[in-house]
Amino acid sequence: MIYQFVLGVAIAVLVLPQLFTLRLALVNYPFLGFHLVSSLVYAYPGGIAGLALLLLRISVGGLFLIHGYPKVLHLRRWADSINTPMFLCFISAWAMLGGGLCLILGFLTLLATLPILASMLFAILLHLIQGKPFVATDPYLIPEDQYKGPLGKAEPPSWEKAFMYCVMLIAIAVLGPGAYSLDAAIFR
Repeated sequence: MIYQFVLGVAIAVLVLPQLFTLRLALVNYPFLGFHLVSSLVYAYPGGIAGLALLLLRISVGGLFLIHGYPKVLHLRRWADSINTPMFLCFISAWAMLGGGLCLILGFLTLLATLPILASMLFAILLHLIQGKPFVATDPYLIPEDQYKGPLGKAEPPSWEKAFMYCVMLIAIAVLGPGAYSLDAAIFR
């Protein structure tokens, strides 16, 4: 009972003034408005820059659809293979699938990138814990008997790909979806 009281007091003292301050900030600084679900920058570039953002969004979104779909279908096997709790894999797989679709459409772009970015940062952490290198050794330079992928010769594991996804997602989050997106049609 005392814990509930302390929690209530903490919320009243710490959280409620912050919410009031945020409301005042939204009134005084309109750039902090609802467009933040789209990007960190209040601009939707068109022309070549908009086309480049469209290409980046569709490419990254499509890749996450491709990566997320089998993970959703084989959730238990994936969770067991990376030795991670099932609920984290569930969140990650659906973030990849739903976020990928939102990136392709350019809908709620910033909100779509953040969970995928968190998933990729967690993937980097798992690779680092396992001692995997940043860039894998060229598979053709490895002696025949030292590494074979699950289906024969393949690229050895590294965290290079997850890092590059993080860089692309940060670029999309900061620059926004561009003019050729649903966000631009809604929030411009």
